[in-house]
Amino acid sequence: MAINLNQAGGDLAEVNDINVTPFIDVILVLLIIFMVAAPLATVDIAVDLPASNAQPHPRPDKPVYLTVKPDLSLSVGEETVSRAALAGALDAATNGQKDARIFLRGDKMVPYGEIMRVMNGLRAAGYLKVALVGLEQTTEP
Repeated sequence: MAINLNQAGGDLAEVNDINVTPFIDVILVLLIIFMVAAPLATVDIAVDLPASNAQPHPRPDKPVYLTVKPDLSLSVGEETVSRAALAGALDAATNGQKDARIFLRGDKMVPYGEIMRVMNGLRAAGYLKVALVGLEQTTEP
């Protein structure tokens, strides 16, 4: 609340104008905070993921390997299969056990999106236990 001191007379009248200066100060401080914080919230960081040196789990007696070759063809074990026949080939390899673990191997040159398409095909066929296979890397001291 403010008063006007420039009136002639003894009564001090209230001024009903909004004092905007503190409001502008607060807005400017918030603007600076958001200008500093906004670039920190973006995810434009190039990531070079490290190799895993975790202890491998024991393999089953007869693992089922699904391989994505560099030419994007698929093979179950040693047999090349088409994408349309993938579910049938996996059913034959696992004897119809949908809870069997499928070991998915992909060549280094295969795009990530193609691996995701194959994993979506596995999920559509009912195989939810998928293990990604990679080379074991030892750490040097």
